[in-house]
Amino acid sequence: MTEAQLAQEFDLAAEVRDLAARRDIAEAAHRYMRGLDRLDAALQRRAFHDDAVVDCGLMQGTVDEFVAFCQDFLGTMEATHHLLGQHRIEVSGETARGEAYFQAWHGVREEGGGVRDLFVAGRYLDEYACRNGEWRITARLLVTDWVKDDPGSLDFFAANPGVVRGGRRGTDPSQIGARS
Repeated sequence: MTEAQLAQEFDLAAEVRDLAARRDIAEAAHRYMRGLDRLDAALQRRAFHDDAVVDCGLMQGTVDEFVAFCQDFLGTMEATHHLLGQHRIEVSGETARGEAYFQAWHGVREEGGGVRDLFVAGRYLDEYACRNGEWRITARLLVTDWVKDDPGSLDFFAANPGVVRGGRRGTDPSQIGARS
């Protein structure tokens, strides 16, 4: 094999490792978001390494404290829907840094029984590490870019009782029958 062929083969291997890292980091982000919306603490927790630290503005602490906070806080809401946007990742060996845009809808029940639509949009500024072959988050800073709080309505669901709705804590149609 020529020197040029060896260099090309090496570059291809490096590119495959980079692409695999990006895929695995994106999967960690997906586990996190799904864990929030389905109120699945174990799934949310699997996005982070054990020594991870998180600052979401409303609390700062260890990953276990953060997961408990999220599950309790979001559990008081009727439903949530978190959506990832563009995700920029810079891989450097076994570590990486990234910025992921998000938008999150929160169905909030008012004290008087009414509902509100609370939208939060921002970015996750994350640090990642690959340990034991698994990419996960080691540090997260949640940056809030905008918030919108509007009166909500459940009229659509009342008028369409046959609509399949998302569920939480194991009741979502995607989780029934061991689909997850």
